[in-house]
Amino acid sequence: MANYRAMVIGVSAGGFKALSVVLPQLQRELPLPVLIVQHLSPVSDTYLVDHLRQRCAVKVKLAEDKEPAEAGVVYLAPPDYHLLIEADYSLALSLENRVNYSRPSIDVLFASAAEVFLEGLIGVVMTGANADGAEGLARIQECGGLTVVQAPETAEVNIMPLAALEAVAVDHIVPLDRLGRFLNMLAMGQ
Repeated sequence: MANYRAMVIGVSAGGFKALSVVLPQLQRELPLPVLIVQHLSPVSDTYLVDHLRQRCAVKVKLAEDKEPAEAGVVYLAPPDYHLLIEADYSLALSLENRVNYSRPSIDVLFASAAEVFLEGLIGVVMTGANADGAEGLARIQECGGLTVVQAPETAEVNIMPLAALEAVAVDHIVPLDRLGRFLNMLAMGQ
């Protein structure tokens, strides 16, 4: 099995519930960083991060500019900032223009991570109400990474998974209730 070095997850409408199902299934010893864009209001507080911290074995935190992406840590893009990964594996936050009406944008994170991690990247698109993530997932596939989409029938809002499936011949389509364990197995090399 491939040796993955990072995982990126994109989620929007319905994401609070979906992440609450998936992330608690990840093991504390996860050997890679997980970077997440959840579309949020620009004035959101830390409720999502606090909620996930209480339920997860892995460390969950808001991403900070210039910090290194460490294994076993889940980084969430802060409200109103794009999250990117730099060539030296550090995180970058940007106030560049919105992409797909969103900041943070899933496509921005996915494209930057694809170019850094190449075949060592797992890209995941989950529930959401727009097409953000479809282009980024295609870029991950072009760079040799593994593509995963939440089974649309298990998404609270299936527009984002359907857009990803239309854009990419994905490697795996996984129902929400099995997605966390599946990602954990991929990350652990099983």
